[in-house]
Amino acid sequence: MPHLKTTRLGSRGVLAAIGVLALLAMGAAPAQAKVLAKVNGVDITDEDVKIALDDLGAGLPRQLEGKARENYILDFLIDEQLVVQKAQRDKLGETPDFAKKLAYLRDKALMEALLGKVSKDAATEAAIKKTYDEAAKNQKPETEIHAHHILVTTEDEAKAAQKRVKGGEDFGKVATELSKDTGAQGGDLGWFTKDRMVPEFGDAAFKLEPGQISDPVKTQFGWHIIKLDEKRPKVFPPLDQVRDQVSRYVAQKAQSDLIVELRQGAKIERTEPPAAEAKPGDKPAEAKPAEKKK
Repeated sequence: MPHLKTTRLGSRGVLAAIGVLALLAMGAAPAQAKVLAKVNGVDITDEDVKIALDDLGAGLPRQLEGKARENYILDFLIDEQLVVQKAQRDKLGETPDFAKKLAYLRDKALMEALLGKVSKDAATEAAIKKTYDEAAKNQKPETEIHAHHILVTTEDEAKAAQKRVKGGEDFGKVATELSKDTGAQGGDLGWFTKDRMVPEFGDAAFKLEPGQISDPVKTQFGWHIIKLDEKRPKVFPPLDQVRDQVSRYVAQKAQSDLIVELRQGAKIERTEPPAAEAKPGDKPAEAKPAEKKK
């Protein structure tokens, strides 16, 4: 069954898929749903495909898009329904373990339904705009710089590179030729704040003025020659660039606030105390030697 083998479900996806297929087996398809396939008389509809896509989409191959993506899910549901029917014939759905798992899936689905509703209700345009404005207002004044660098192995190599760029050679050309940092094209590091770099590099770079080239700087990565291009106050990104992040924050905060509120109003009794959290300086528990096999 190739589709069952190649779909990257993980334990969470498998459990959720069991819940979906349990609904299929009970004939819970909406009345207006379009039937896309029948497996030994059991309908698989476009609604079933949508539910499975919502649940499993993140685990599908990235190259699958549009109709191909839907067909992949449909084939998966066909294969899975065949497995479900075999499991039903074997009466695996009548075991106590299955009943417990089904109860867990029902609770999980209810939790996700409520938290999803809370997220949707919370992430309004007004809430997103308010959260963004507060974050922009609270941003502390900070300087960021645009710089290039050349990374080499030894101090002598760094001095040789410094001599070339101070002698008039194009910094980007020398960086392309010598630098071990292949991720920075032409040595370009873009814009960054001091805390984004290791201390030795950050200290040296932020002491420079635009156009200046540093002496060799040693860090854990090797020896650097740094050229400072520009310096400016850190720019807070416009809302359009961070809308998704702000929306997720608003939604997650609403979910967290709900959990805190429910916990405060609930009577929760643990039969066993939670495990103590490790504190700085605590020694790890000694591992006991494994018993020899007899």
